[in-house]
Amino acid sequence: MSDTEPGRRRDAAGTREEILGAAVVEFTEHGYARAGVRQIAERAGVTAMMINRYFGSKEGLFAEAVDRSFGLPTVVAQGPDGLASAVARSLAERTGPEAERLDPFLLMLRSASDPVAGPIVRRGIEAHVGARFAQLIGGSEADVRAQLGLALVSGIWLLRAVVGTGALVAVDNERLADLLARMLDPITRESDVEPDAEHRSD
Repeated sequence: MSDTEPGRRRDAAGTREEILGAAVVEFTEHGYARAGVRQIAERAGVTAMMINRYFGSKEGLFAEAVDRSFGLPTVVAQGPDGLASAVARSLAERTGPEAERLDPFLLMLRSASDPVAGPIVRRGIEAHVGARFAQLIGGSEADVRAQLGLALVSGIWLLRAVVGTGALVAVDNERLADLLARMLDPITRESDVEPDAEHRSD
């Protein structure tokens, strides 16, 4: 039995990339537990044996799929200028009725509760989008502020794009972006108050 389809050129890098791309789709659509190695292999046009050869295991493949999904910017801006407004505008546009789905968020939603996949998802968020957001925010408690911002972004995405609550679906993108930017602004701006300063005695 051949490792690839008849006539397919044996290109290790290309085959690995096709497997990874297929895995991102399967894990996003079905979550870690329900995505099967055979289904991923079939989508990629290879045998299940090839997945183990290139990635070691389903868990190893999932870890790389998470890195791939969260490695590229989605709603987190690529520069610090106007950060709150840029994130708010991007999120509003990406969660509108006609917008394409946000794959990283669906992957997170469908796999985060799995005991094997959950820690991998957490590490992926912290290492990629969390670290990127924290670096752009800068200043004290950047990690905490970044993850507060991501919690707000994730919650809005969930209610608007997945649950479809009426007010968030109906609101105009510009209006939503304006309201969200006001909420993100104190998180993304460095506070004038030192951490715990107001609680310290003379």
